[in-house]
Amino acid sequence: MLVLSRQRDETIMIGDEIEISIVDIRGDKVRLGINAPTRIAVHRKEVYDAIKRENTDAARLGSTDLDTLAQTIKPGPARRGIRTTNLISSSAATMLPTTNVSPPADLVPPKTKNSSSIQDTA
Repeated sequence: MLVLSRQRDETIMIGDEIEISIVDIRGDKVRLGINAPTRIAVHRKEVYDAIKRENTDAARLGSTDLDTLAQTIKPGPARRGIRTTNLISSSAATMLPTTNVSPPADLVPPKTKNSSSIQDTA
């Protein structure tokens, strides 16, 4: 561990991006100012330890957690056997007229000589 002595309004640099300034000294308390990029998390040690502990606990799933999760999440309509593919009921859909629409000619691929629908006349 590196131990440095600093007075009020003096600064310590960590690398090129982290700057620690002594803001105030009152009795046995020292107030620090920390200037660091936002991508670097800065926490008091006890807060850091609490975050680490919570993340470790959250990563562990017990069998009771899975059972509780399974009861909380309800299956969707497809899993319940109810399919809602159309907004129109099936009886109303049978009464609707249907039309056959063929694709535009420029979208239909031309037939080739190797096609099975062309008969060989030789």
